[in-house]
Amino acid sequence: MLVAITHRLTAAAGVMWLSLTSAVAGPLEVQKIADDVYALVGDLGQRSAENRGNNATFGAVVTPEGVVLVDSGGSRAGAEAIETAIRTVSDKPVVAVINTGGQDHRWLGNGYFRAKGVRLIASAKAVEDQKARSDMQFQMMTALIGADRFAGTQAITATETFDVRKEITIGGMRFALIPAGHAHTAGDSIVWLPEKHVAFAGDIVFTERMLGVLDISRSKDWITAFDILVALKPVHVVPGHGHPTILAGARADTYDYLLHLRREVRKVIDAGGDMNAAAAIGQSAFLRLTGSDQLARRNAMRVFEEMEFE
Repeated sequence: MLVAITHRLTAAAGVMWLSLTSAVAGPLEVQKIADDVYALVGDLGQRSAENRGNNATFGAVVTPEGVVLVDSGGSRAGAEAIETAIRTVSDKPVVAVINTGGQDHRWLGNGYFRAKGVRLIASAKAVEDQKARSDMQFQMMTALIGADRFAGTQAITATETFDVRKEITIGGMRFALIPAGHAHTAGDSIVWLPEKHVAFAGDIVFTERMLGVLDISRSKDWITAFDILVALKPVHVVPGHGHPTILAGARADTYDYLLHLRREVRKVIDAGGDMNAAAAIGQSAFLRLTGSDQLARRNAMRVFEEMEFE
């Protein structure tokens, strides 16, 4: 009960603060996190022509040298929309893009920024994942947002990669690039701003929207990735989906849900149950999350597939 009450109070406080510090720029909501640090909050629903594939949250850090973008959007048109949103807070050019993972909306806007001479940075594992799934992502995105919206999109991966924690400085701002392992997708990473106490968590954290356990996800390692985030002790967490939050909010919507799935599915497996039994596990505490009607049963089934052979 205390957790539920705390979460509701946190959410209410977030809405109150949001009303004072955010603005809508086209399909993206621009929210100030700290001085020169912004979240660009996209649609909580499916990829669509209206959101240009940007059904995710992105980040922008303004430095004297230029803007560092965290994730580039789900299409060329999505990248243009992100640039338009950035123009509401800075007229400086984007000078670097950091991809936090291999999902389409993390990197399919890279080509738009590469044509402007922008640095592209990602973990080596994320680049491998992007290359492996690019054909599928192109087909899916074309179907979801339409060929017109997807026109001009190129599969351009990062040329600067990292395998272990790496620190870079751009315009006097220090960025720690932290590989967190195979969570939602292979090569998920955290972008940590130590001076600002802000963590861009990519798809390691979902808020407000139910996370999706993909056929390539690893729920056990996802929990470990979240623990890496916790160790940073961030004041602000910018999720891969949903509005920025504090660590407690990230825990309630992501970590606690993953623990719940694995705990309840373990009970099913230990009792000799099958996938249908796993799909029927109780998830009432998390049905408040957007997309739960489509994802809850599917998530349980995929965790069952994973845990059956652990």
